[in-house]
Amino acid sequence: MWSPELAVLRGFPTEAEQRRWKQEGVAGSESGSFLQLLLEGSYEAMFLDSVTQNIFKSPVMPEEKIDSYLEKQIISFLNCSVDLDKTERQQLIFLLGVSSLQLFVQSNWTGPLAGLQPQDFLPSVLFQQFSEVKALDAVILSLLTLDGESVYSLPSKPILLLIAHIILVNVRHKLTAIQSLPWWTLRCVNIHQQLLEERSVQLFALAESCINQVLKLENLFVGDSGRYLAIQFHLECAYTFLHYYEYKKAKDQFDIAKDIGKLRIDMTGALGKRTRFQENYVAQLILDVRREEDVPSDCEFSPAPTPQEHLIQNLELNDDTVLNEIKLADCEQFQMPDLCAEELAVILGVCTNFQKNNPVHKLTEEELLAFTSCLLSQPKFWAIQTSALMLRTKLERGSTRRVERAMRQTQALADQFEDKSTSVLERLKIFYCCQVPPHWAIQRQLASLLFELGCTSSALQIFEKLEMWEDVVICYERAGQHGKAEEILRQELEKRETPTLYCLLGDVLRDHSCYDKAWELSGHHSARAQRSKALLHLQNKEFQECVECFERSVKINPMQLGVWFSLGCAYLALEDYGGSAKAFQRCVTLEPDNAEAWNNLSTSYIRLKQKVKAFRTLQEALKCNYEHWQIWENYILTSTDVGEFSEAIKAYHRLLDLRDKYKDVQVLKILVRAVTDGMTDRSGDVATGLRGKLQELLGRVTSRVTSDGEIWRLYAQVYGNGQSEMPDDNEKAFQYLSKAYKCDTQSSCWEKDVTSFKELVQRALGLAHVAIKCSKNKSNPQEAVQMLSSVRLNLRGLLSKAKQHFIDMASGEISGEVAGEVAAVDALVAELQALSNQFRNQY
Repeated sequence: MWSPELAVLRGFPTEAEQRRWKQEGVAGSESGSFLQLLLEGSYEAMFLDSVTQNIFKSPVMPEEKIDSYLEKQIISFLNCSVDLDKTERQQLIFLLGVSSLQLFVQSNWTGPLAGLQPQDFLPSVLFQQFSEVKALDAVILSLLTLDGESVYSLPSKPILLLIAHIILVNVRHKLTAIQSLPWWTLRCVNIHQQLLEERSVQLFALAESCINQVLKLENLFVGDSGRYLAIQFHLECAYTFLHYYEYKKAKDQFDIAKDIGKLRIDMTGALGKRTRFQENYVAQLILDVRREEDVPSDCEFSPAPTPQEHLIQNLELNDDTVLNEIKLADCEQFQMPDLCAEELAVILGVCTNFQKNNPVHKLTEEELLAFTSCLLSQPKFWAIQTSALMLRTKLERGSTRRVERAMRQTQALADQFEDKSTSVLERLKIFYCCQVPPHWAIQRQLASLLFELGCTSSALQIFEKLEMWEDVVICYERAGQHGKAEEILRQELEKRETPTLYCLLGDVLRDHSCYDKAWELSGHHSARAQRSKALLHLQNKEFQECVECFERSVKINPMQLGVWFSLGCAYLALEDYGGSAKAFQRCVTLEPDNAEAWNNLSTSYIRLKQKVKAFRTLQEALKCNYEHWQIWENYILTSTDVGEFSEAIKAYHRLLDLRDKYKDVQVLKILVRAVTDGMTDRSGDVATGLRGKLQELLGRVTSRVTSDGEIWRLYAQVYGNGQSEMPDDNEKAFQYLSKAYKCDTQSSCWEKDVTSFKELVQRALGLAHVAIKCSKNKSNPQEAVQMLSSVRLNLRGLLSKAKQHFIDMASGEISGEVAGEVAAVDALVAELQALSNQFRNQY
């Protein structure tokens, strides 16, 4: 490995490394002067150097594309330069690529804007076809478009990213002398991705390849220097995976970084005060950070902290009630160790991972604020301070007491881009493992906050300046100015026609011809055009056309989460369950915590008669959303279908938690039959063992739903319907059957319908027989008489109803339709009377 590579990755050399370079003669070489400029942050000077000028300034054909010209010149230098040996040529090109990337980051992420212009180092003949720099930028941005996704239209100096991409991606196979090159390629990929509207499959494949190559470089992570670099690398990998929906891989990478840093990060409670007038200390949520072993925080391989005066100020809350920060009762108890750059970056990474893997909820916000408070308590590095403050402003914008600070802090974050007091080198310390948002994203958040606070014109000014036409359209649409949204889009189209502008015009006008124009203008490569066209078809319930457009869109770019979900919904509407299963499967692969996608996937499997798969997918859905009663309802039905009776009982309990009066008699019937008949469940166990759990469930159900006779009968059935060998069970069965009978008699018109009347008579006779059996086991004859009297009263009531409604008018006798039932009731009444007399004689 070339000795300065580690210093280039780190962003600074150690004193020992500088001495070694002098001994090796690195400083005196051509690449040594480039190296010095790079490590000093003098990136522009490298482009003005005669070597760079000679690489790019060469006769050029006017019709030659700029990217092919640049690549040809770089390859020509690598292959043919006579003044320098092969290795040094590779080192020079590598350092130029890194410098291009760093200068692009400076111009769009950290600030201040670089003064370098393309004309300063490229031949003038190359610009003859462009009337102004903006036209050149537009061409370069079209070259940076991937997978049919549009790029942000106003990044500064896109030529720098193009050069970095050519060197670090396109010609990387030529730079065999640079072992750490894949890591820089990964960084270039991550920066490139942030310009694109959607995730790019090409960039993700390249990123994965780079990660695997770096992991094979055993000598990169050796010793103390390697330890700090390893933390940075695993954090960068984690952010890459997180962006491309690979949540499991991202978590693994964050854990590795935390383990290498030997940090223990826990949420805990501590007594404290949050308001000025609070008298008593109460429990507050804080972050407890501990080192597992003593590690010196001033290691030479970790960046030195930036002086506080060069960091953005953490603004005070200035509220008359809420304190600026939690005032702990015992500050010493949770004193944090003095953390180095990499350790702070690990905490920020764990925080970001926590945010991505938890729902938007008040509790989640409180936990994230504990992370930001921890990070902001040690202001040391520009990248970490900026990232932490950005996260806090997002969390505080929903709080009436904190929104004013969020507004001021966002403005300060936007303004620091122009501030030249902090050097670029300070701003770039551990930049790549902190996910600092680009300058336009901070300004966009500022405009969004202004819009939410009612400052619509100020928000529009920022959005228009940033050429974020989609946000401009949303502002006008919400303000009800639909005509103004169309007008501004047409004005922009007169200046320059782009697929994105036509798509936005289509969104405003709901016109398919605009999307068709965008599709043609992109040369059939715009995933956005087909996506927007499909959504309009979906709104109009034109599902077949919708599916065709969505399929074209995901063929161009398969990493569109929302499109896969909408495609699945369209397939469901067409009753093409195979297509919907495939779409929702892709959706949950990209976003494993999308509960609705899991639920819809299970619906597709149910319709495809793949009930076991449906059961498993619903289990995943419930992991993502435990509060969604519709998912629980699907889960209970699927559980009973596949024979997971224990899960069905648990699901019923959960539905009672979520919906107080929930009932599903069919499910209860299946569960009761499974338990009483001794059916086997999916794993082969006999369901009789669930009798106790089912009794508990029915007890809970009947306490909520007291007027359903069917449920009371099922409850009695679980206790043996009065035919048990256990007197206590028969007693309970009698109670539940009595309540069921009472519910039945309270329903309307049963006494006028022959079938209903006969059915009720049979139930009354059955209840009477259970009463007779229970009375014989009573030790107290008075209780036995009371039980028999109650059922006898029921039977006499039925006899009086029969005489009221079922008398043959001709003969004056009971109608033949119910004569048999009435005779049975008469006989049983007599038997009950006789038995009651026997018990009375025992008094």
